[in-house]
Amino acid sequence: MSRPKIGRAAAAALVTSAALTGCMPWDSDDEDKVVSAAAKAKAAAAQKAAALKAKRDRAAKAKANELGQIPVLMYHRVIEKPSNTDDRTPKQFRTELERLAKEGYVPITAAEYVTGNIGIPEGRHPVVITFDDASPSQLTLDGTGAPAPDTAVAILQEVAKRHPGFRPVATFFVTRDMFGKSTPEEQTQMLTWLHDNGFDIGNHTYAHVNLLGRSKKEVNAEIVRGHRLITKLISSAPVTLALPYGNQPSTKTWGLKGRSGDVSYNYGGVFLAGYTPAPSPFVKDFDAVGIPRIRAMDKKGDCAKFCSTAWLDWLKQNPGERFTSDGDAKTVAYPKFKAPFMVKRFTDRAVAY
Repeated sequence: MSRPKIGRAAAAALVTSAALTGCMPWDSDDEDKVVSAAAKAKAAAAQKAAALKAKRDRAAKAKANELGQIPVLMYHRVIEKPSNTDDRTPKQFRTELERLAKEGYVPITAAEYVTGNIGIPEGRHPVVITFDDASPSQLTLDGTGAPAPDTAVAILQEVAKRHPGFRPVATFFVTRDMFGKSTPEEQTQMLTWLHDNGFDIGNHTYAHVNLLGRSKKEVNAEIVRGHRLITKLISSAPVTLALPYGNQPSTKTWGLKGRSGDVSYNYGGVFLAGYTPAPSPFVKDFDAVGIPRIRAMDKKGDCAKFCSTAWLDWLKQNPGERFTSDGDAKTVAYPKFKAPFMVKRFTDRAVAY
C-alpha cells in the first residue's frame, strides 16, 4: 500500500508527537527523506503528464487515426501482356505505386500489420503490398544478383528511390513454384535475397490447394507442407498465410493454427483474396482468421467499386476512415470519440486526443 504524501510542516508535527508520546524518535534525516520522496513522486507525475500531453499534441497535429482502415493490396503476375484480370502490366504497377507514394502511403509487411508493429512517419498511411503464387515476374535475379528490370521488385525499388520514405517492402505468399526455380539451391537463393532485403515471406500452401470442404487433417497437412518448404530453405518461419482462392476451411481457425506430423504452425493472420480495406489491428473488428485484401485493378467492370483504384479513391475522399500514423510505433493514437472501437488489450498504448 502506498504511503500518503505529507508536507514539511506535517513531518515536523510527527517528530513533535513522537517526542511527546515517547515513541521512537523521528530525526531530521527522516523528515528530509519523506519530503524528498514526496517531491520526487510529484516531479515524476508531472513529467509523465507532460510527456502524455506532448504525445497528444503530436497526434492531434498529425490528425492521427490508428484505428482507421488499411489497404492490403493483392497482386499476382506483372507482365507486359496480361492474360487474365489478376495480371498487371509493369506500367500499371508502377503507376499505382507512384500514386501510393504521392498520397502519403508507406509500405509495411503483412507480418508488421498483424503484429501491430506499424512504425511509419507521422501523418502517413500504411499500405500492405502482397504478391501471390511466387511468379518469376515478381522476382528474377540477373547475373549480378540484382532484380531484373520490370519485375515487381525492381519497379518497387525504383519508385522508392524517387520517393524517400516510401519503403521498398512487400509480402510474398509463396508456393512450390517458387519464382520458377526448381532446385533447393535456387529456391534458397530467392528467399534469402528477399529476406535479406527486408521483404516478408508468407505461406500460400504447398500446391495452391483449395481448402474449402477439406477435412482438418487435409487442411493441416497442406498448410504444413507450405510451412516446411519455407523453413527448410531459410531460417525465418512465416508469420502469415494467404488462402488459395480466398476460400476458408469449414473451421476458420484451422488456417491460423494447426499441426501435421512433427510440424506445427501458429500464424498471426490469415488473408483472404479481396474485396475491402482491412481493419486496423487495434480495433475490435480485426479478425485474424479472415483479413480482407483488395484486388489490384482499375475502375471497370466488377472492379468499378471493389478493386484498388476504386478503394484508393474512396480512402482519399474519406480521410477520416483511413489509418494515419502519429509517428510512434509504441503508441496507438486516435481521436477520443473513436475510443469505443479500440481493443482493450492495447489500452496501455493508447493516446486519445
